[in-house]
Amino acid sequence: MSKLTQPPDPNPRKPKLALPAGACDCHFHLFGPAAQYPFDPNSTYTSADALPETLFALQDVLGLERGVVVSGGGYGRNTKHLEDTLRRFPRRLRGIALPPENLSLEDVRRMDALGVRGIRFVSPKRRAGLPTLSPELAQRAWDGAGWQVHFYPGDDLAELAPQLLALPNSIVLDHFGGVKAADGVDQPAFRAMLKMLESGRVWVKLSGPMRCDPGDFPYAPVIPLARALAKHAPERLVWGSDWPHVNMNGRAMPNDGDLVDLLGEWVQDEGVRRKIMVDNPAELFGF
Repeated sequence: MSKLTQPPDPNPRKPKLALPAGACDCHFHLFGPAAQYPFDPNSTYTSADALPETLFALQDVLGLERGVVVSGGGYGRNTKHLEDTLRRFPRRLRGIALPPENLSLEDVRRMDALGVRGIRFVSPKRRAGLPTLSPELAQRAWDGAGWQVHFYPGDDLAELAPQLLALPNSIVLDHFGGVKAADGVDQPAFRAMLKMLESGRVWVKLSGPMRCDPGDFPYAPVIPLARALAKHAPERLVWGSDWPHVNMNGRAMPNDGDLVDLLGEWVQDEGVRRKIMVDNPAELFGF
C-alpha cells in the first residue's frame, strides 16, 4: 500500500521578498478531490487533496499570479485530472503532462488547446513507473503542437545530454537538473547543464532545493548552484515551488514563504528576478 505523503505547511508566511506583478510558479502539483480522481495503484505515495483553490490562496499570500501544473506521478500517465483542471482555469494555469504510451497527435492538439505546453520524462534512476525518455513521444509532441520536453535527471545528466539535445523540442530541466548540491558547481552534471544552456534551447527550473540537498531549510549547498545559473543564463531560468512538496516524510517541511525568500538569496539582482519570475515564464509557457 502506498504511503500518505506529509502535507505542506498550512500556514504560509508572507515573504519579505516582494515579487513582481505577473510572477509565475512554474512547477507544482495538484491532487483531488480524491473521490473523483483516484491515485494510480502503482503510485509510491498518496496525498491529501491539494486543490486549485488552496493553491490560489497560497499564491495570494506569496505574491504569485500564474502557475504551471506538472501532472503528479500519483496519477501515473492518466491526464484526466490535468485536463479537467486546465479546463476550469484557462487564464491562470498552464500544464505539463506525463504522456500516455499511446499519445496521439489528436491528444496533443486537444491538450494544447487546454493549455498543456509539454510532456515530462524522468531518468530511469528516479522512480520506477514514470515515463522515461522517449524520442518517439517527444517527436509526436513536437509535431502536434511544438511542445517542450521537461526532464528530471538522476545523477546522469552528463550522460543523457546528447540524447536530450538530439530532440527537436525545447528542453526544460526540473529541480536544478537533478544534481546533488553537495557536489558543487564543478561536478560533471552541473558543467553539462551549463553547456546545455549555451544551446539556447534549454531551460532550468530553480525549484525543489529539497530534492538536491538532503538537509533542511535553507538548503545552503544549493546557493552556489543557483547563483552560477543566474550568472550564466538568466534569460532561460524559471522558478517553481514544488508545492505540495510530496515525499518529504521524515524530513522538516519548509514554509512556502521561506522558499520564496530563498530566491532573494539565490538571485540578488531585481532585474534578473523579474526575468525568472515573469518574462521567462511568459515566453516559455505562452501566458
